[in-house]
Amino acid sequence: MMATRILAVCAGNICRSPAAAAAIRHAAEAKGVGVEVDSAGTGAWHVGQEPTAQSVAAGARAGLAVTGRARRVIPADFDRFDVIVVMDRSNLRDVVAIAPTLEDRAKVRLFRTFDPGTDDDEVPDPYGGPDEGYDETIEQVMAAAAGLVDSISATAQQASSLQ
Repeated sequence: MMATRILAVCAGNICRSPAAAAAIRHAAEAKGVGVEVDSAGTGAWHVGQEPTAQSVAAGARAGLAVTGRARRVIPADFDRFDVIVVMDRSNLRDVVAIAPTLEDRAKVRLFRTFDPGTDDDEVPDPYGGPDEGYDETIEQVMAAAAGLVDSISATAQQASSLQ
């Protein structure tokens, strides 16, 4: 079975989306689900930078390796990825605006909609805030990542049972 290709997107690609990518990789590995994951930002403010030290530290406390270099999401990402998860409604608007087709727009989802334990569909941006905000972000992306991986696993099981 082919790996599901997932892009996690936030504003600057130095806090939430690299943390989300790490959480997705971690959840997929734990479940034995094949994924390819990357992250990007809607803005170019931090292109080339590594994730913030606070995001890396919060991830490490939760057993996640938050890594990468910031880049900006581009229209070609819609060809490369099967699912694009965004952290908030602002990211959703920005990513949908560059989607080349209606079919591509359907690939974009608010990440927290995969977390069955919450009614909130946004991951607040911790940038510039206290460490507790980063820890909360890690908790939120881990819960959403588990739900996303469960969804991918269930879809794969349905597809294999139809064959």
